[in-house]
Amino acid sequence: MAYSSSARDFVALSDLHPNLARPNVIGVVIGKTDVRSFPDRKNIGSERYTFSFTIRDSPTYFINVNSWGREEYIRSLSESFRVGDCVTIENPLVQSKEAEREEKFNPITPSCYKLLLSENHSVVKTSSCYEMDTKLLSLLHLPVKDPQDYYSLGDIIANGQSLDGRILNVLAAVMSVGEPKYFMTSDKRKGQRCEVKLYDETEISFPIVCWDNESIQLAQSWIPRETVIFASDVRINFDKFRNCMTKAPCFLSVISLHMFYVALKKTAEAHVLFSFIKESAQSGALHDKMEEQSKESINLETIADVYTVEQLKEKALQSDGKLEPVYGIIYGYISTLDIDGNASKVIRNRCSICRFIVNEMSNTCTFCSDVSSDSKSTFASFDILVDLTDHTGTLYSCYLSDCVAEETLGCTVHEFLTLTEDKKTALKWQLLLEKSKIYFKVTLSPSWRTRLKVNVLSCKLADPAEASQSWLGKETGNKRLRY
Repeated sequence: MAYSSSARDFVALSDLHPNLARPNVIGVVIGKTDVRSFPDRKNIGSERYTFSFTIRDSPTYFINVNSWGREEYIRSLSESFRVGDCVTIENPLVQSKEAEREEKFNPITPSCYKLLLSENHSVVKTSSCYEMDTKLLSLLHLPVKDPQDYYSLGDIIANGQSLDGRILNVLAAVMSVGEPKYFMTSDKRKGQRCEVKLYDETEISFPIVCWDNESIQLAQSWIPRETVIFASDVRINFDKFRNCMTKAPCFLSVISLHMFYVALKKTAEAHVLFSFIKESAQSGALHDKMEEQSKESINLETIADVYTVEQLKEKALQSDGKLEPVYGIIYGYISTLDIDGNASKVIRNRCSICRFIVNEMSNTCTFCSDVSSDSKSTFASFDILVDLTDHTGTLYSCYLSDCVAEETLGCTVHEFLTLTEDKKTALKWQLLLEKSKIYFKVTLSPSWRTRLKVNVLSCKLADPAEASQSWLGKETGNKRLRY
């Protein structure tokens, strides 16, 4: 079968074979790697450059395309198109692929061939004037994998560390897209990463980390709380850094095998997830649910601004009711910590499916009430209100909850419940009035009793010298306190 246009004929990808003379193909780019370089074995001291991409021309057929050459040629070719573009390829070399070796580093394709591009003989052009463009672009919204072959985010959480290193597919909605972060590796190579938060009916916030420029640029086009993606062949990594006492976190790592598809209700599974997004947005439950997240998934190393309590209050007064979330550090102490009284005042039950705090009277979750009660359960979690004080004032009724509370107290909820009242009091006085380094997030909440809603992200005893310098208003490291 061949596609026709007024200018030329295109061979369908399924009809390619090595005996074709000067074939022309057309397809939509569904995956693409960054440019890489390798030492040139034939010319010692020089390097060869390469990148690869995957094109698709039908719901069932797609093929990998590889290109090698000089740096100028490879970079120019790579920059000439992006994932989602339609491209025509003139005179590629059709070559049998070594499936066992090549599919370790490239997407698995139904074709037994691959295409090789030559700087001197092949031409790649972006296409926008052919009749097939509309049909080709629709392929961007159809997974190359079985649309029913995927893990829910809840399944990944439930299986935890046992999935470490596994390659699998995920269908989820986009909760948020982070800004690209740039860094230098130990061998002086430039790197980048971008963290996207996903959610579905089973989990509210699950990270997927993009490491290559192509996937980062694609992620920047996704609209939070509106876009549903099917991510094929992503790697599960168990994250020991994020691990806490109540949960075994994992994250998805985007590797060269992966391909993203923005779902447009093309499958029954995507349609269900779209309905969930719509209902959550209309009810406002999704926003409330995010606010209930007790463990902020932010890298504390990115927080450097140091505040006093007085400065935070002034910032709120000057905000005119439009204060953006503020992340920072306070050198102070916990001045109120009521944990040695009634346990029900510091421990609440959360839904095991969505982690929402459940209704105390009915012991039911209002967010996922449509899920069968037989499949739901609850778990106990810290939900403590504390006062934070420094030499300029006090922040009242700050949230210390869930994993952060366990890390601060040094015990799980179960361990806490086994403590005698004397031991709870002793634990309380180990923390009260001790100079601490407190990471926080502050948002303006008119309905909150103090107008400032403060979530404690971390609270640990401060280094004595560091704390003394901060209280004296001196420099702390390279950051000058703003007194």
